[in-house]
Amino acid sequence: MRITKIENFHVNGGWDHFAFLKISTDAGIVGWSEYAERRGRHALSAIIQDLGALVIGQNPLSMNSMEAAMQSFTRTTSGGLNGQAIGAIMNALLDINAKHMGVSVADLLGGAVRERIPVYWSRCGVVRATQAHLFDGKLIDKPAVRRVEDLVDAGREARERGFAAIKCNLLLFERDGARVHTPGSARGVGHPELNVEEHLVDALVAQLTALREGAGPNVRLICDLNFNYKTEGFKRLARAVEPFNLMWLEMDSHDPKGLAHIRQSTTTPIGSLETIMGRKALRPYLEERCVDVAIIDPMYNGLPEALRMAAMCDAYEMNVASHAFAGPLASVMSAHFCSVVPNLRTMELDVDESPWRQGFLTSPYALENGFFVIPQGIGWGTDVDEAMLARHGV
Repeated sequence: MRITKIENFHVNGGWDHFAFLKISTDAGIVGWSEYAERRGRHALSAIIQDLGALVIGQNPLSMNSMEAAMQSFTRTTSGGLNGQAIGAIMNALLDINAKHMGVSVADLLGGAVRERIPVYWSRCGVVRATQAHLFDGKLIDKPAVRRVEDLVDAGREARERGFAAIKCNLLLFERDGARVHTPGSARGVGHPELNVEEHLVDALVAQLTALREGAGPNVRLICDLNFNYKTEGFKRLARAVEPFNLMWLEMDSHDPKGLAHIRQSTTTPIGSLETIMGRKALRPYLEERCVDVAIIDPMYNGLPEALRMAAMCDAYEMNVASHAFAGPLASVMSAHFCSVVPNLRTMELDVDESPWRQGFLTSPYALENGFFVIPQGIGWGTDVDEAMLARHGV
């Protein structure tokens, strides 16, 4: 069996774009994966095609050899987009290998530790605020969020649907609508200084108060601050949210010692590392013991490398959570990762979705009382519907 073709597909997911990779073989077995080609990553498809030249004509069962070749080829520029391109190719090769063996990806990786994956509702209320024009029956028959008080209903819905935890980003409600405060991504006021102003602290406390009122005392809250502040600002916000007993406060930093300093300064648990690519980049963060929950993205890293990273975390008595900020196949891929990792905390999932989002999958996944149920079958348990790709292509 030989690899014959590598194809990229880009589709409209509603308020986001999704990117899929298809690897074909001369045996008729096809492997699929999803990758994140968003703002700032528009070269990723080209890099996948470039690295794909190393695997065209190769036996797709020789995954270790091809992974080593791609890592060597990108050694001087490892991580980043190169790392994500390798991850996308490796995930599609996993699908091929599992289909060739007639087993699921989870079984190929040694078998599931758990069949139902605990998930938290990511961006709970956030999507309904930033995309309010699509809700209230216009595209999605769910209530829009137009003021902080509306988050009470979002928290209540999460509790009633059985979610054990929900996550938000800092929302600012303004005259022309709500926006996520993201100066760390060069959007909105606050860039490039990344300072914490008093009104931001007040807004975050008000947002968590509303979610707690609706969700009740037993649903855990998570807040994601991304790269939006420096160490001093993260410390200040971590102290401010201590009364909410968060499951974790999430933040990104390229300074392991700074993260360790933040963790030591507060009773709020710290989650981070979703942007860390590969074992070598992960090691200094583990050595500094700077987080309570290590967040790993199996789409960015590829499942083989993500599992190695999770095993390293286990050696430091640290549980992991998956990062899943993409489309429907990425969610299934993440669930396979979470099913085989023994040291799992929980899985991230975007619950709000366009009516056609799961239509990209031939076998949709299910959500049952706050748990993710993986589609049954070989490979990922689902393929990608190419007719849907054509219908929603961008």
